[in-house]
Amino acid sequence: MPQLTVTLVQMDCMLAQTAHNFERAAGFVAEAARRGSDLVVLPELWNTAYDLENAATHAAALAQNADESGAFGDFARLARENRVWLAGSLLESRHGRFYNTTALYSPAGALQADYSKIHLVPMLDEHLYLAGGEKRTLAETPWGKAGLAICYDLRFPELFRRYALDGARLMILPAEWPKVRQNHWRTLLRARAIENQCYVLACNRVGSSKEVAFGGASAVIDPWGEALVEGGESEALLTVSFDPAFVDTVRQRIPIFADRREEFYK
Repeated sequence: MPQLTVTLVQMDCMLAQTAHNFERAAGFVAEAARRGSDLVVLPELWNTAYDLENAATHAAALAQNADESGAFGDFARLARENRVWLAGSLLESRHGRFYNTTALYSPAGALQADYSKIHLVPMLDEHLYLAGGEKRTLAETPWGKAGLAICYDLRFPELFRRYALDGARLMILPAEWPKVRQNHWRTLLRARAIENQCYVLACNRVGSSKEVAFGGASAVIDPWGEALVEGGESEALLTVSFDPAFVDTVRQRIPIFADRREEFYK
């Protein structure tokens, strides 16, 4: 299994300014590629921020490849032009409804996996504008299987345990997590990594929208719960390399999956 170099794009996302946000993201992705990154992760709703009231204006159909139009097609082209795996969430339009959807594109600009946010945030009225996702998504990558989740999903350990039981070595989590609950963010990232003995790749935005400040602290957490890289509260490109096979070492040392007693959990 090859070594993995990841860059988390901890950026400020301007509300509704899609062209501005895309231009800045394109520059960040190009720099991440220059650093030799294999996988680049952007925050939740990186091109619109929380402009959910105007979802009908921003939302686009999910593109299968870089030859298609719309926001997802543009995102796919970023992956192809920079020859990187690329993940981040955008507003998706599907069957007359709107979703908060993470797309994972391959270096060829092909859609490898997509995941729509299952758990909608009541504090932000997401349910008034968005439909909840209807499936888990376990993506196949050169570094093993990766479970996809978005922001508030982090508070639901059942989802991450299901991914781990299905073979996930990595969890990819774009987010717009408020600064006021930054301690929850840091604690839950470590908890999900430790309890599932996997890597958690979490990219949070910085800046503010609608009087809500976002705390950054994007991080790659290893299966021991150690931060291999962690951001502060300012924009940053956080790049780190690691060996995904370390998951096997940790799972052999403390065999929690072999020691599960599922008959008592029902």
